[in-house]
Amino acid sequence: MKHVTLRRRSAALALSLAALLIPAVADAAAAPSSPAPAPAAAPDRAVVAGLQRSAHPLRSTEPGGSGADLTAFASMTRGATVVGLGEASHGSKELFTVKDRLFRHLVEREGFSALATEMSWSAAARLDTYVLTGEGDPRQIMREELQDGYSLLDTEELLRMFGWIREHNRTSTHKVRIVGMDVSDAGPEQYERILAWAGTNEPALVPELRRHYTALRALPGGVATRLAAYNALPLAGRKVIAEDAEAAYQLLARAGRQDPRVLQEAWIISRMAESYTFDTDDPAQLAAAGRQRDRTMAEIAVWWQRRTGDRVVLSAHDGHVSYETVMPAYYPVTTGAVLRELIGGKYLAVGTSLYEGDYRARTSASAAGTFSVGPAASGSNEYTLDKVRHRDFYVDLRAAGRDPAVRDWLNTARPTFVIPGRYPNRPTPPLALGRAFDVLVHLHKVHASVPVPTADPVTAR
Repeated sequence: MKHVTLRRRSAALALSLAALLIPAVADAAAAPSSPAPAPAAAPDRAVVAGLQRSAHPLRSTEPGGSGADLTAFASMTRGATVVGLGEASHGSKELFTVKDRLFRHLVEREGFSALATEMSWSAAARLDTYVLTGEGDPRQIMREELQDGYSLLDTEELLRMFGWIREHNRTSTHKVRIVGMDVSDAGPEQYERILAWAGTNEPALVPELRRHYTALRALPGGVATRLAAYNALPLAGRKVIAEDAEAAYQLLARAGRQDPRVLQEAWIISRMAESYTFDTDDPAQLAAAGRQRDRTMAEIAVWWQRRTGDRVVLSAHDGHVSYETVMPAYYPVTTGAVLRELIGGKYLAVGTSLYEGDYRARTSASAAGTFSVGPAASGSNEYTLDKVRHRDFYVDLRAAGRDPAVRDWLNTARPTFVIPGRYPNRPTPPLALGRAFDVLVHLHKVHASVPVPTADPVTAR
């Protein structure tokens, strides 16, 4: 199948590892059941033994309860100001519940106080207001904001996580904030906040700001409708919009009075508009679009951390949090690589892996379906990982790599489950785990994530 053109760019780039950018291939079909793998070959035994020495069993993938089994994980994050928690799939329940469990532990025991997540800045701003004040219905916010390419994130697992953050903030002086890193969309309230601030502080700028934002503010309401309308504009028109958005940002950047949050919102709008200017029928421009997106996500996380001093948990697909890309034609530089460039060892990349299970993904008709992968094939990273005696565990790859046999294994690229948000897909690109992540969480089996029912009432979590 021909690569989906990015005239529909927002849907294509909206979910981490390019939900729409993977070609359909025959080997993407759900894997049938197969006999249990054969025992490890002799060369693998030393690798398994080395991994086992550094592995820490997980008591549960569900949040809550004792965190005694996470003490070692917390110690692995010491010294990091940004910890990237990845997910091998956007649509598997346990990948999100275990991230929720790790996140809660880092908040309660290590002082982390921000969740930078793979959704738009304006969507996260609404959720941030909810977790700080209780204002709004989180189900409604998620239903309204997590549309189009973001729809796989409208799940019970994330709703539960946001509910926990709200309860934590209600009783704690140590507030947790939610930050949106992605730039496929900007809601109308984002422009209104900028104009309202200018009206009070720099009223002379308001007419020019209104003029520069005219086309963007004229886009229809509703995320999916707005993105469809934006994508339908000719490329030349989108370039004019980007020039206006950059001009608006420069007006605010040169103003006599400034507000860091307002200036950041204007910069994000400018980056969003720029992201629609790539001619993605051109392979070089397609790669540039991916590079721009991952760099922007990293820069937003670093901006927040430096402005607030918060220790940040960054939640995104494994393909973003990693140091190395599995899709160089589409994402030549990952968010993790940019974070390492910007803050060095203050960034810690935590990947996830799975031996087998189910995941939700969007089909070519944009409907969501449930699909399966695994058991992991002989020769894959997960095949070896699953030989460690713990069903679910985490391992510091840096420590494990001190063993020469493990180090060689970690630095060799092998098929790995890095599952896109689109189906059909190619879910096992080659990846060298030791070059991609600092820490890895391995789960034996996962199930499909649970979408939030549209008619259910809000329940306390």
